[in-house]
Amino acid sequence: MTIKDWPAQERPREKLLRSGAKALSDAELLAIFLRTGIRGRSALDLARDLLRDFGGLQPLLAASREEFCAMHGLGDAKYCQLQAVLEMAHRHLGETLAKDDVLTSPDITRQYLQSRLQPYPHEVFACLFLDNRHRVIAFEELFQGTIDGASVYPREVLRRCLQHNAAAVIFAHNHPSGIAEPSKADEAITLRLKDALSLVDIRVLDHIVIGNGHSVSLAERGLL
Repeated sequence: MTIKDWPAQERPREKLLRSGAKALSDAELLAIFLRTGIRGRSALDLARDLLRDFGGLQPLLAASREEFCAMHGLGDAKYCQLQAVLEMAHRHLGETLAKDDVLTSPDITRQYLQSRLQPYPHEVFACLFLDNRHRVIAFEELFQGTIDGASVYPREVLRRCLQHNAAAVIFAHNHPSGIAEPSKADEAITLRLKDALSLVDIRVLDHIVIGNGHSVSLAERGLL
């Protein structure tokens, strides 16, 4: 039986139109993206298989082209579609964030940083450069490291801030382990960067640590 043969209230597309995308499971959302299944397997069956084989939605979305296309029922066309969808999501969040003071849009800020940094299998240190009204000038991934950590150089951070004429910054980095709890090293480099940037009147508003589906703000912890 194909999805077309299911009762209308059980079909993912009809469910989305009736109740909204948030009402759908990961498998149902992925089935809509896949559109078709393979011989003997509906799109929803295939979606469930893929989520099981990759270990969830996040690893699937972060898969390399080789990993993605190696799965039965997928290929370059679906990989291109997926990358286009992800990039549109990044740009949508980025454009939404650019219109407002980031301090009045903390949820959007976190969603944006989460979407950019969470997929990496290695540690990445990034920065949101802000103007004097706390609007986003640019987002840059400044340093990359191994799964054990990234080397962060205050001189390079300062250079990029001056090039962007930033008045304030928000730092972010991911923990590939998935655990967002800041380490002592995270706290130490944040204070070093804050001291270095204060010499040229650039404020460090926050440092957000990205985990698997959640994040921690050093500012909210009172560490800035």
